[in-house]
Amino acid sequence: MAVPAHTRPHPAGAGAGAGARLPWWALALPILAFVALLLLIMNPADAHAASGDPALAHILERARQLVEH
Repeated sequence: MAVPAHTRPHPAGAGAGAGARLPWWALALPILAFVALLLLIMNPADAHAASGDPALAHILERARQLVEH
């Protein structure tokens, strides 16, 4: 008894290539992350030449401030 072969209804490359569309968040999330990191490092009001604060504590404090606003 022969088993029928399963064939694909569309060619293999139909959804890929230059015509493929990305969901909105695939572009928005990297842009949002880049802007957030840029804001963290570019704020001149928080720039200190020599501070005794550990870097991790400073980053966590800045993240807390951003979440509060």
